[in-house]
Amino acid sequence: MNLLVRLTSLLCLLLLPSIAFATTTGHTQLDLTGETVGYLALAVFSLAYILVIFEEQLHLRKSKPVLLAAGIIWIMIAIVYQQHGFDDAAEVALRHNFLEYAELFFFLLVAMTYINAMIERKVFDALRAWLVEKGFSYKALFWLLGILAFFISPVADNLTTALIMCTVALTVGTKEPKFVAISCIGIVVGANAGGAFSPFGDITTLMVWQKGIVQFSEFFILFIPSLINFAVPAAIMHFFIPSGSPDKVTGEELIMKRGGVMIIVLFLLTIITAVSFHNFLHLPPAIGMMTGLAYLKFFGYYLKRTHHLDRNLTEDRFYEGMELTDDTNPQHTEGFDVFRKVARAEWDTLFFFYGVIMAVGGLGFIGYLGMASEAMYGQLGPTTANIIVGVLSAIVDNIPVMFAVLTMNPDMSHGQWLLVTLTAGVGGSLLSIGSAAGVALMGQARGIYTFASHLKWTPVIALGYAASIYAHLLINASHF
Repeated sequence: MNLLVRLTSLLCLLLLPSIAFATTTGHTQLDLTGETVGYLALAVFSLAYILVIFEEQLHLRKSKPVLLAAGIIWIMIAIVYQQHGFDDAAEVALRHNFLEYAELFFFLLVAMTYINAMIERKVFDALRAWLVEKGFSYKALFWLLGILAFFISPVADNLTTALIMCTVALTVGTKEPKFVAISCIGIVVGANAGGAFSPFGDITTLMVWQKGIVQFSEFFILFIPSLINFAVPAAIMHFFIPSGSPDKVTGEELIMKRGGVMIIVLFLLTIITAVSFHNFLHLPPAIGMMTGLAYLKFFGYYLKRTHHLDRNLTEDRFYEGMELTDDTNPQHTEGFDVFRKVARAEWDTLFFFYGVIMAVGGLGFIGYLGMASEAMYGQLGPTTANIIVGVLSAIVDNIPVMFAVLTMNPDMSHGQWLLVTLTAGVGGSLLSIGSAAGVALMGQARGIYTFASHLKWTPVIALGYAASIYAHLLINASHF
């Protein structure tokens, strides 16, 4: 207890210069950028993000450091404001950031639940089995995997899409590691590009849509620039794909479980519901997604009540002669359970998202994002600034970068908001560590798809990045 008191006293002493400075301002929101509390907040956030960057090496989940950093930053802010007599100012600001996170949390939770339900019903296994069974050539497979990643990621998340496509590449490319490496690059670029023209394709586009800056239908204006972003590097990489065809892989079956197609339909209806809530009722899309979760819950109830229909003759023979327990007896299995799908959501990502929003929101409340906005958008201009945002998203995760831009809320045209949506979405493809899809594939295709193998193609990917920006400036000139 004495140690806690001493630490608190030391923290207050560190903040005293800031308190003295802030008293003279007379405003509820204080400029603390040049004060001790500001420097400490920057140091805490920087240290946390260094730990995030080295997640693979440290085997430390990325959510842990940012959760702690967010709490420390807001503790320091609250102390300063209380010393000024602004007891409620920090609370109001924090609640504003928390509400933004809550809306995105429930939206993502429903989407992840549907994706997990599709995985459990083996929807994606059926797609993978079909691709493997057809016996395409290496070049045809390269294009198929990239195109499928491009068109699936706008609905499913780019991480799941990339992992499924990579599994196919690894299955058929056992004798051609060069094919696997280049295909993984094409998959990452395709998944990130596909997610850029859809509100559901990436967390960054979802944030922009929920903020009301870009309407649902307006995202599709970015379709051609996104397609160019994928097609340009893919066309060049095509000439380096090995000739011939892989050996046909047998043993794969179309094993989609009962109800898989209906879950796809319900997911599409859920998306329509979310869009309708936002466009026609002017309600948060997250409320529409939660309503859509009810569709899955009722269908899950039907599957659970009728799970005995999933049993077939093969299963009956398998269990014949066995001493059945509660775990092995098919009569005792519970069938489809929605709450198990919720439990399998990517909780580390959701908590990381919380930590980032709250920490970056704290830095914005201190005043740093205002400074950054003036330096980037005020001095460099919006086009240059938005291009830099895309490059930054290849080094730093695009979630904090985009949230920072949204918090800055620079005064720029609609076309510029579409541009930063595009660059933040596709910029992560420049490096393998620039997106969740790239990081996941480095783990899945370990030793084949690496940081170095991706970096070798970065100039080609950068060419696609530049071409997509030019296409947007040209095609969508009326929006600027």
